[in-house]
Amino acid sequence: MAIRQVRSFSPGGSRVMVAIFFFVSGFGFSTWASRIPTIQQQLQLNEAQLGAVLFALPIGLMLTLPVTGALLSRFDSRVIMMGGAVLFNLMLCGIGFATRTWELVLGLFCFGASRNLLNISANAQSIGVQALYDRSIIARFHGVWSLAGFGGAALGSLMVSFVISPGWHFLLVGIVLTLLAFYAYPGALPQAPAARERRPWFALPDRALAKFGVISFASMACEGTMYDWSGIYFRKAVHTSGKVATAGFVVYMVAMTLGRLTGDKLANKYGIRNMLIYSGWLIGLGLLFAALLPFPLTAGLGFMLTGFGVSCVIPMVFSMAGRAVGMSSGSAIAAVSTVGYFGFLLVPPLVGSVAEIAGLRWSFGLIALFGIAITVLVKRILTGEETPARPAQEVSAAVSDI
Repeated sequence: MAIRQVRSFSPGGSRVMVAIFFFVSGFGFSTWASRIPTIQQQLQLNEAQLGAVLFALPIGLMLTLPVTGALLSRFDSRVIMMGGAVLFNLMLCGIGFATRTWELVLGLFCFGASRNLLNISANAQSIGVQALYDRSIIARFHGVWSLAGFGGAALGSLMVSFVISPGWHFLLVGIVLTLLAFYAYPGALPQAPAARERRPWFALPDRALAKFGVISFASMACEGTMYDWSGIYFRKAVHTSGKVATAGFVVYMVAMTLGRLTGDKLANKYGIRNMLIYSGWLIGLGLLFAALLPFPLTAGLGFMLTGFGVSCVIPMVFSMAGRAVGMSSGSAIAAVSTVGYFGFLLVPPLVGSVAEIAGLRWSFGLIALFGIAITVLVKRILTGEETPARPAQEVSAAVSDI
């Protein structure tokens, strides 16, 4: 559908404003992840208990997928994005002041739900902005998210070194991010609600998209494990101080950020299929390296390889899924995302259960198999997928009239 009345909005300005919301999402989530070891210590949770507690966040995310879809069918996506940003920051502050396990569980459930509202609506906005350009720019929004994640992790490391409690840390971050969201909201792209359709609550991929869903599942399983357990691994398996444990997460985030900033250029040179194969090997080898050699330098190197490997898998898979025949790009990405979120939902909590029985090194060694599985799957089922991202003229068909 054609886009009208865009003259009152600068494409470049809207692009920057939407990017700010990606920054809010990435910085806020990384802020929480950087303090998981501290919160575990404060609440005296073992690995199995922490794994069960962490389960609340992806459950909140998954259960609100249909709610977010219903809201986007009735309201402007930038309104949902702004509301999601405010709720996201409020829940972040609440998590920081949790003093009981049940309070943390409730806070994480709501944190996941609000994060889902923010992320899906922000991605809808990014598709709208992409339609204003004749070249691909969507990947750069994910790069902003990663840069923000690195910044949040770095600040978390600083807060640990100054022994600042998670409560005051999260409160400061929440206030700043909320102010940024209010600043960016007026410049975001107005979008009419998407056309109402009869859809199932959870959109699963058809057979043609199943291959992308499986790869997405494996990648998000590894990514979720790194977010939730990288700091714990450095503290419990590598036996480092809290400061160094947080630095391990920072190394992972730096690598993932650099990977996303350079991924488009490398994909254009080597092809998407080859990039996915290399990414799988990097994930598998990185996690195995950290598991077999649990020392600060070697584990850090393993985390760096894992960060590079994880960085581009989801953007590349979404890019290919968005070109699937017989389904709009938004519906295809939503379907693949649903399967991927199950990896994010199911696998990281299981890491705690395995760690309680056999140790964290065994847990990370087993998660490495997901990286190897990505390489095997890509070699077997992806052929001829090197085509570039769809031009803006095609993407614009997924955007509602303004």
